[in-house]
Amino acid sequence: MGGDAVTVSRGGYDGAFDCDVLVIGGGIVGLSTAHALTHAAPGTKVIVLEKERATARHQTGRNSGVIHSGIYYRPGSLKARFAVSGSAELVKFCAEYGVPHRISGKLIVATRREELPRLHALVQRGRENGIPVRELGPSQIREYEPEVRGLAAIQVGTTGVCDFGAVAARLAEVCDSLGTEIRCGEEVVAVDRRPWGVAVRTAAGTVLRSRTLVNCAGLHCDRVARLAGDDPGMRIVPFRGEFHELARPSRVRGLVYPVPDPAFPFLGVHLTRGIDGTVHVGPNAVPALALEGYHRREIRPRELAETLAWPGTRRMARRHWRYGVGELHRSLSKRAFTAAVRRLLPSVTESDLRPAPAGVRAQAVLRDGTLADDFLIKESARTVHVLNAPSPAATASLPIGREVARRALALL
Repeated sequence: MGGDAVTVSRGGYDGAFDCDVLVIGGGIVGLSTAHALTHAAPGTKVIVLEKERATARHQTGRNSGVIHSGIYYRPGSLKARFAVSGSAELVKFCAEYGVPHRISGKLIVATRREELPRLHALVQRGRENGIPVRELGPSQIREYEPEVRGLAAIQVGTTGVCDFGAVAARLAEVCDSLGTEIRCGEEVVAVDRRPWGVAVRTAAGTVLRSRTLVNCAGLHCDRVARLAGDDPGMRIVPFRGEFHELARPSRVRGLVYPVPDPAFPFLGVHLTRGIDGTVHVGPNAVPALALEGYHRREIRPRELAETLAWPGTRRMARRHWRYGVGELHRSLSKRAFTAAVRRLLPSVTESDLRPAPAGVRAQAVLRDGTLADDFLIKESARTVHVLNAPSPAATASLPIGREVARRALALL
């Protein structure tokens, strides 16, 4: 039994189930899971519980909208496999359901000599993952992006942009048409597992009984796992991604990224022309003081205390404090942030950058301080937990949903 007890009968259960599979979380992964369940096993009764008043209000609806190619991820990993297949599936889904999208390709640009070996390693990784990659010199960079400067670059043609909030909305419509019930404004506060299945209670007092539970709660997935009585072996440490917009978006044609540091799951300050034509610049990745801490001054003491009490948080901080100081410096100093952008776009000035809405990355940190690099999906009795699904999870959401659905159906 996890969390506060839900009032249900003891021992065996002879009453009716409300559903076969109960999905907690109405982001793009939860909705993709519901979508996959109804396609893999028609007639399966699925209910999705979302604590907000509408779906896709957190990671799904607060990002730069990039359809990732999969070039960064270790060959054979879930991220590599699901991003490569998921990007193609996502484009097909967008075309079929009229979701705005564009495949523009992107440049990954080395601006310092010490970055060249890492750039070349990305070329090899892209080829191992089956991604078409073209190597560029300085003059060729200017052909793609006239105002961008660099020593060398690679061009990845399968990268693009879309509106992930619109993708989620269409998924919800399809799920609804197939009989899935999506209930918003229903925050799960208690979970009770029994041999016959799982019962949950929401903050509104609703009690639902299901044969199997799927935890796609994103920023709150570790809390839901503990409510179910499981030790997830990780905690979500929230990182706020702070963005700016270019006042003159015509200066950037597509997507321009720096060469990332392989020690971190963050891709550095980059330039992203969105589906609406605006160019997002960022993000910084700074620790948030609340799980949904989209603003610097947003603090939730209980959530912050739980994050700091996790041994992995302290070990991560000791290991990577220099990186963190740099991110905080760029967060607090617009001059420092502008300097980071100028590595790619030398002509940019502070006045060219306007504040834009932030997002929060739900990053799983393990007990030893390791930042979980791959998607993390765990099973326990009557339950499947999705415990690490930050970017590129939106790109990979359709294959992630199928994998989670496969595991959930096996538990029925």
